[in-house]
Amino acid sequence: MNPRSAIQKPSVLTPLWALVDNDLRDRLPVKGGDEDAIEWPRLVPFFLLHLGCLGAIWTGVSWFAAAVCVVLYGLRMFAITAVYHRYLSHRSYDAPRWLVFVGAWTAAAAAQRGPLWWAAHHRRHHRHSDQEGDSHSPLNGRFWWSHVGWFTTRRNFRTDLEQLPDLRDRAELRWLDRFDVAAPLSLLAALYVLGEILAVNAPSLETSGWQLVVWGFCVSTTLVFHVTSMVNSVCHLFGARPWQTRDQSRNLPWLALLTFGEGWHNNHHYCPGSVRQGFRWWQFDLSFYILWTMERVGLVKLRPLPARARVAGARSA
Repeated sequence: MNPRSAIQKPSVLTPLWALVDNDLRDRLPVKGGDEDAIEWPRLVPFFLLHLGCLGAIWTGVSWFAAAVCVVLYGLRMFAITAVYHRYLSHRSYDAPRWLVFVGAWTAAAAAQRGPLWWAAHHRRHHRHSDQEGDSHSPLNGRFWWSHVGWFTTRRNFRTDLEQLPDLRDRAELRWLDRFDVAAPLSLLAALYVLGEILAVNAPSLETSGWQLVVWGFCVSTTLVFHVTSMVNSVCHLFGARPWQTRDQSRNLPWLALLTFGEGWHNNHHYCPGSVRQGFRWWQFDLSFYILWTMERVGLVKLRPLPARARVAGARSA
């Protein structure tokens, strides 16, 4: 079926298919014509995800389910920080396309939209940080807009390929961006199947399909979402500002621990192209340490730190 003809002659299935195909969803007419209005139906999966966490009341928890929750938090957090952010948004290192796609798929499994959408919005954020044109600034009393609301509007739903001249011709990323729900849904299904297999073949683990769905997907994904969203919201309101930037970006050490280095947000806005965001030895930046290790085994090639980052790291605390 041709998507454009489906829009001209909408069927009952068109809105349902548009939940899967982002290109089709982007071409559907805007109800009321307001592209900046919150589209409340887009928050339904968000609320269902949080309600899913309450399933722990019925499934209980096992050490295995808790371990899966932690591991999937770490894998997807690293994929978001290292691939979505430091590679796709800022190109701070070089990597083979197959590795970028694997990392982008892992990041997309955190249900934070596709790789090109994420990178395009982040590049726009740096161009207009805390000014008109910044999609998710928390200033002027817009904390919840910055944390949750901004990505539900039609204007911010689009993937602005004009921001990505270096990436928009990568077919594999275009496909993943178009069908970004494939990654989280496949993870959810895999967790259920794994849990059911273990329930039969390894009953000593005391786990099940629904228990792994609740802890490995619902709880872990919810944690990843709120922690990464705090970089947009909290890190522009609270924390230290050692560097003068034109925005209100700030450093928060505790958030840097949870986000594998992203909490050094003022550092990052001071020198966006640096693959290392914790400039000083005591500024823990786990994503950088992992990328540094990957370079040592030949998987990636880090670009030299910009002069600003080198000078900043050399200064005493």
